[in-house]
Amino acid sequence: MVALDDTVGAFVPGPRLELPPLGSGRLSGLNFAVKDLFDVAGSITTYGNPDWASTHVAASATAPVVTALLQAGARLVGKTKTVELAYGLTGENVWQGTPLNPRAPGRLPGGSSCGSAAAVAAGLVDFALGSDTGGSVRIPASYCGLFGIRPSHGAVSLAGACPLAPSLDTCGWFTRSAALLAGVGDVLLPGGRQAVDGPLLRFEEAWVNALPAVAEALYPVMERLEQLRGRAVGLRLAPEGIDSIYDHFRTVQAEEAWASLGSWVETMKPRFGPGIGERFAAAKATDAAVAGPGRAFRRVLQARVRPLLAGGAILVFPTSPCPAPLLTIGMAEQNAIRQASIGVTAIAGFCGLPEVTLPAGSVNGAPVGLSLVAGPGLDRGLLAFACDAAAVLGLPV
Repeated sequence: MVALDDTVGAFVPGPRLELPPLGSGRLSGLNFAVKDLFDVAGSITTYGNPDWASTHVAASATAPVVTALLQAGARLVGKTKTVELAYGLTGENVWQGTPLNPRAPGRLPGGSSCGSAAAVAAGLVDFALGSDTGGSVRIPASYCGLFGIRPSHGAVSLAGACPLAPSLDTCGWFTRSAALLAGVGDVLLPGGRQAVDGPLLRFEEAWVNALPAVAEALYPVMERLEQLRGRAVGLRLAPEGIDSIYDHFRTVQAEEAWASLGSWVETMKPRFGPGIGERFAAAKATDAAVAGPGRAFRRVLQARVRPLLAGGAILVFPTSPCPAPLLTIGMAEQNAIRQASIGVTAIAGFCGLPEVTLPAGSVNGAPVGLSLVAGPGLDRGLLAFACDAAAVLGLPV
């Protein structure tokens, strides 16, 4: 077994799961970790909750995405913690312990892919898999100073992964360099490097939504990116307001979460940590009449955003409206940050778009990310641009 001193509490408690490479290739010599909602044959997927673990047997097969990484030469060295049933953005887990944020001690790591982000940020692994429904790769990547990607919806298989909201769920990953972010994409994404050579589009509402200190930290970064594509074009995508986007996203996610997990919640009556049980109670109350306007708005937003990106344009905006919150933050403040965050992350989520976040700035010593969003299916082109952007910005390439 690879000796890893898990000083940040990134890995699931208990014996460390390890699998050797199944071949050689693009990822030979690299170690990776997997969020504990992806199945590995012979191991119980805990999904961050003790009652989920106790009511499920060991997986009979390994998720194809994990197998693909092993076949490309990478070594699996552990499963990482997740927020319970992936239904949260802070990274807290009362049962397994909340991972530390290696880049901002005293602050939350972000979730629900909290353990994967912490493991990469601490240098315990070269890269790690997470999942992203409402921001659970993008937000912890921003909080922990990492490169992260939410691919186009459906671009990477989620077979053998626990669901939350299937029409929004994606498999993403974290790295400390742009080249490796693209390298993992070479293994997992469909072939073809479509060009993403259009203009930069500044998503104005997301900049206004960010704390002034975050916007001030990232504006100079935006200006340096203009060296690659010329001056950015400002545009407004959300005349309804960020809060309205959040409200629509929340109802669609809740409807799907209850359809995916409600029968288990009703039958097993599991124990939940703070906030999780309340979200499932709200999801149970979200019937089709409540979620219907959200689904209708989703179609409107897709019709509004996708044509803007069809020619290779790239949306640019702060990944998160704030740096990682302090560990002492209260529930009311958490909910306010969740609303402000998902109102922005829902753009890519609702529209099925690829989004890469760059570790581009800091506020009071805490990292903040800058997001790049391209049209659906243009993941490889977006990753290539991210590598160019990293070089211009002096970030690890």
